[in-house]
Amino acid sequence: MKSIVQEILKEYPNAGYDSLIPILQHVQEKMGFLSEESVVEVSKYLKMPASKIFGVATFYNQFRFTQPGKYHVQVCRGTACHVLGSATVLDEIEKNLKIKSGQTTRDKLFSLEVVACIGACGLAPVISINGEFHAKVSSESIKTIFQDYKSREVQP
Repeated sequence: MKSIVQEILKEYPNAGYDSLIPILQHVQEKMGFLSEESVVEVSKYLKMPASKIFGVATFYNQFRFTQPGKYHVQVCRGTACHVLGSATVLDEIEKNLKIKSGQTTRDKLFSLEVVACIGACGLAPVISINGEFHAKVSSESIKTIFQDYKSREVQP
């Protein structure tokens, strides 16, 4: 992990505070999240306290601090999805996976994120799993969708 961050930092010679967000984005793109170790490496490189970097990173909801699951679930909570029942869908997913938004299942199979808008209002309510959209989801269809993903992991 440390070597990945060091390789990324080589791409930002003479970086200063103004490079912080792009560096964090790059680290998350490569690693999937911002680990404590990666933040410490960035802080050493930029010569700023890790606490300051955490403060900046936690301000933006684009950054994650836990490793996402193999299947990253995004639940749209935009206006159209909200009106058509995304709160109920979110509740059903949380019950099914036994996690809350921002968490990953113990088996590292699923992670859950609530997003403001996926941009697929005509499909509302909609969820995305690793970029695959599931349209007009309901409490009933959630069970089937997740059973399908879980069955992909069963070895014959």
